[in-house]
Amino acid sequence: MAYVQPPVLVCPDAFAGTLRAAEVAAAVARGLERAGLAPPDRCPVAGGGPGTLEILLAALGGETAGAPATDALGRPVRAGFALVEDGGTAIVEVAETAGPRRVAAGDHDPATATSRGTGELIAAAAAAGAQVVLVAAGGGSAADGGAGAIEAIAEAGGLQGTALVVLCDERRPFEHAARAAGADRAATTRLQRRLDRRAARWPKDPRGVPMTGAGGGLAGGLWAALGARLEPGTAFVVQALDVDRRIRAARAVVIGEGRLDRATLLGGPAGEIATRARQAGVPCHAIVGADAIEPFDARILDLQVILEAGTPAALQDAGERLGRMLEARVA
Repeated sequence: MAYVQPPVLVCPDAFAGTLRAAEVAAAVARGLERAGLAPPDRCPVAGGGPGTLEILLAALGGETAGAPATDALGRPVRAGFALVEDGGTAIVEVAETAGPRRVAAGDHDPATATSRGTGELIAAAAAAGAQVVLVAAGGGSAADGGAGAIEAIAEAGGLQGTALVVLCDERRPFEHAARAAGADRAATTRLQRRLDRRAARWPKDPRGVPMTGAGGGLAGGLWAALGARLEPGTAFVVQALDVDRRIRAARAVVIGEGRLDRATLLGGPAGEIATRARQAGVPCHAIVGADAIEPFDARILDLQVILEAGTPAALQDAGERLGRMLEARVA
């Protein structure tokens, strides 16, 4: 009986602003198959930012729901959330009301942008019967420390026993949230003072606590005022997708993201999965929009091959090229 090679595991993150993770995975997979490989194991990933809802919904199964909400500029919108595990768990994504799909870059003032829409979606999910709401905190445009969300939840009658888990895409503490808002120095100072005032009023002080700065301080506000639990988004998604088992069952792993650089080592999906592949003894390759990583950092991740591709057609070509390399090594 002929030996059948295990599949290649294709685990890309989204190429921010251009391609969804599922689109990247599909294009790379088509290229690998074009090279003669068996259908790959597609496993698009996210780290608590945009795309997290889509990926967890596909992995866990469930349905989408909608509710009236407010975008970061205060405009009324119709926004979505997901219900999984027979409605017992809901998934809310900050980017659904405050991400680039709603608010174009440069169209908002960090001092007035609000997280209110996220709170409205949390309240709608709790009203739908969810006992746990997962909040993907990344990708928003507000830096109000979650004040808008907390106010909206209070106006809706509170959580009524629903637990919050915030999936954080970064580890910065609350007091650093203002620096990530994209404001000038004077505005950043004003934002910082506002965050400090809010932190001092809540039952717990989020300053100095890792991950509380995620989502413009939303994570810290929900933690301090409403008792939310904070989780690293990447680790949560990787566990939900059973990535470790899928790595061990693969002949090789392909990671992907819009830009491969020093930040890849700091806890995002691409670096996390490369590290897990190295620990499992499975070779790992990268197909990315831009390769800007230093050779030493690439060695830390133990990446065997790095290819650049930024469009679906180029991703297919890169997948085919990588597939032919893999076949040549077997031969």
